[in-house]
Amino acid sequence: MAQFFSVHPDNPQPRLIKQAAEMLRDGAVIVYPTDSGYALGCHLDDKDAVTRIRQIRGLDEKHLMTLMCRDLSELSRYARVDNAQFRLLKNNTPGSYTFILEATREVPRRLQHPKRSTIGLRIPDHPVALALLEELGEPLLSSTLILPDAEQPMTDVDEIRGHLERLVELIIAGGPVGTESTTVIDLTEAVPVLLRRGRGEVAHLGIEE
Repeated sequence: MAQFFSVHPDNPQPRLIKQAAEMLRDGAVIVYPTDSGYALGCHLDDKDAVTRIRQIRGLDEKHLMTLMCRDLSELSRYARVDNAQFRLLKNNTPGSYTFILEATREVPRRLQHPKRSTIGLRIPDHPVALALLEELGEPLLSSTLILPDAEQPMTDVDEIRGHLERLVELIIAGGPVGTESTTVIDLTEAVPVLLRRGRGEVAHLGIEE
């Protein structure tokens, strides 16, 4: 049975955030709030936890997960970022965007795109998610909480408990969350390419939809 933490959406209790980070280091799969719905998360190097997330979501090995980072400095450790990419990232993070970038050697090969050696990364715009990442001190491997056959991320905590309380170790309730998935932008080419239109706006990026 999953533990349930109800945290303040703007000033999450440090004691609960610390406990959540400890559970992640011990192999837990957690549900936590982001600016684009609730998400499933686990430790970056935990293969078993990754497998469990795939099972919950009904995903195969080809579906790539996202690295949730606390800031641009951390993101730059796991992705190769040139000056133009850095300016774009700086102006749009934290936010409801997932950026596809070339992975560095810090990213395990099993988490990269098998042919392109890329990885999706993002910096969430949600105080609870950012506090958790800060306490953890490293990225969180994450996947939006969309159940098989559903089209939108889950946003209702009671519904999440009903479906997942026996499948995860912790559910963090953190107030209102977004109701749309992130906008996914490929930054590996000279011009940014929109891969998925979501919560994040794109007009100011000069991207044609």
